Amino acid sequence: MSQASVETLSVVVEREIAYPPERIWRALTQPHLIEEWLMKNDFQPVLGGRFELRAEWGSLACEVLEIEPYRTLSYTWNGLGLESVVTWTLTPTSTGARLRMEQSGFRPEQRQAYVGAQAGWPRLLAELEQVLARLD
Repeated sequence: MSQASVETLSVVVEREIAYPPERIWRALTQPHLIEEWLMKNDFQPVLGGRFELRAEWGSLACEVLEIEPYRTLSYTWNGLGLESVVTWTLTPTSTGARLRMEQSGFRPEQRQAYVGAQAGWPRLLAELEQVLARLD
């Protein structure tokens, strides 16, 4: 690693999901559904939209960076000293969709947050799949 630039780490979780991208998109962008698998929030699916994710331990300040319905959703995920970006990518498949989540921007000294994210995201995606199963 060069000393000139700080290398950051990313957590990537991918899932094959047996639901169409439109259904998954709802769970990623509708506040009442986001609350079921992630956190309380005031999310609005608009570019540049600022929102908060809230939990017992505090809150995260977020801003929508990219939004392409049924394909890509990217937002900042800032709080507890962490400045990162979460990007969701949906790719249609013959059986549903491939969902890819990447959280990027962990600095080397943020090992605890990085390890926490590595453990946490697979759990959250399992919760997301439960929400999808309940949707009409």
